[in-house]
Amino acid sequence: MSPPPPFLFTCEHASNRIPELYQAIFQGREVLLASHRGYDIGALELARRLAAEFGAPLIYSDISRLVVELNRSIGHPKLFSEVTARLSPEERQGLLDRCYRPHHRGVARVVSGLLAQGGGNGRGDQLLHVAAHSFTPALDGVPRNADVGLLYDPARPSERAFCAVWRDRLADVAPGLAVRRNSPYRGASDGLTRILRAHHPDPAYIGVELEANQRFYEHHEAWKHLGDVLAKSLRQAVAAFFSE
Repeated sequence: MSPPPPFLFTCEHASNRIPELYQAIFQGREVLLASHRGYDIGALELARRLAAEFGAPLIYSDISRLVVELNRSIGHPKLFSEVTARLSPEERQGLLDRCYRPHHRGVARVVSGLLAQGGGNGRGDQLLHVAAHSFTPALDGVPRNADVGLLYDPARPSERAFCAVWRDRLADVAPGLAVRRNSPYRGASDGLTRILRAHHPDPAYIGVELEANQRFYEHHEAWKHLGDVLAKSLRQAVAAFFSE
């Protein structure tokens, strides 16, 4: 049986913290910051659970996505929120240097390093990256029909195949869970995994965005159970996929 590749877990929207330099422009926006627009509620907890399961590195940002959207590329029209878009061009460049580039450079450095060294397991040609996110149960009044989403690029065979295996293992572990692929978002859309794909071909880099419905977060035990389900199913998926 071939050993699994090294793992990397990330969480781009782990917190709604506003750096001191930008706190003045966010005054009076506490409700917005506490909402799903401010951060991915519960995502960091899931990312920590998964990273602990595999003893893998976890990189996360504790800066609100309303300061800058880390899951977008530079130049994307939604890189800045309606609050920070009002800053001057020079101020926005400074914001990118302080809050955006450190996370992207850190992730890119770890990805390249793990691919080069193989995590000590002899599979230096491959890496599995799972980016943990969560989503609001309803958007603009429209309910989402997924409990868990697995986002990937359909044009990359390894990502497509791995997510199919993970979906099947989730069905085994939690039969009642509504698991959707490329829902509620498209995995090939602009974001961190897409940026990394441009530098690392398939199958060397397998990038998956995990999306969890925040409705489970309303009850601590339900969110904890979801984390356990995700960890168990991911371990089974890894064992099945990389033994082939």
